[in-house]
Amino acid sequence: MKTIVAAAVLNAIIAVGFIGVAIPVHAAVPCEEMLKEMRTAKASAKLSDADMKKVEDLETKAVERCNADDDTRSDKFLTEAMQVMGK
Repeated sequence: MKTIVAAAVLNAIIAVGFIGVAIPVHAAVPCEEMLKEMRTAKASAKLSDADMKKVEDLETKAVERCNADDDTRSDKFLTEAMQVMGK
């Protein structure tokens, strides 16, 4: 009986360890906040037509992901847009 209990405890410890690895260390910034920051930067950005098109395409993708409650991917698109703007 002690062996079964010990095995169960060991399995639980191992399972908790794997779950801890799977949980992300940081949470995404709320996409609404990041979108606001990107739009503020875009309003004052001096970009070529090609770069402005890239930023607008990334913004469209970000809004789509934000509306789908996928903040992580939305933030990725917005970060890329900020990089195009040099921010």
